[in-house]
Amino acid sequence: MAAVVADPARSRMLAYLLAGEYASASELAKAASVTPATASGHLGKLMDARFVVCEPRGRHRYYRLANAEVAHALEALALIAERDEHDRAWAPPERTRLRLARCCYGHLAGKLGVSLFDALQRQHGLESTPSGFELTAAGRAWLEGLGMNPGAPSSRRRFAYRCLDWSERRDHLAGQLADELYQHFTAKGWLRRTSGRAVEITVSGQRELLPSLGEAVC
Repeated sequence: MAAVVADPARSRMLAYLLAGEYASASELAKAASVTPATASGHLGKLMDARFVVCEPRGRHRYYRLANAEVAHALEALALIAERDEHDRAWAPPERTRLRLARCCYGHLAGKLGVSLFDALQRQHGLESTPSGFELTAAGRAWLEGLGMNPGAPSSRRRFAYRCLDWSERRDHLAGQLADELYQHFTAKGWLRRTSGRAVEITVSGQRELLPSLGEAVC
């Protein structure tokens, strides 16, 4: 497993897929700075190791990370890799934007993701369960104040649980609820994806979302 991740081209492909979306082989080749033929070989190894899965759609094939556990493992490896130079690693402007807000396998990460998790806990919106958290009545009321009506927990995946944030080294929220929150915020126009995994807080998001979090994120 370590050898699979150690290759620079494969690690760039995996980092690209951490956004949680499907990508074509040509997109992954570009992200890894390799030829399409080389990318195909790398993708074969990633599928053999069950790091990624492929979904054929017509004449095209699209790839994504196999599951959330793979995403969490990759983020944990990134934390270890930067343990001695964390502040310097996040100093460049493009990484500063990524640190503020980014997509982590379908949910919100970075400073904004951590602040969202903190706000839910301050509102006593989450109650611990053996598998993570469930939403309390107070939490549901708080989310309704943001115009969101969260769905019922699915039997196919965990509803809400902690995910160690790569840049902040604190927990943000992962799971079904976290995915729904990110989708709601983008649908409201409070957040929008920019390049790669980076997420931008819009003017309306600064006005309508940030005050609800109760702290300065930017």
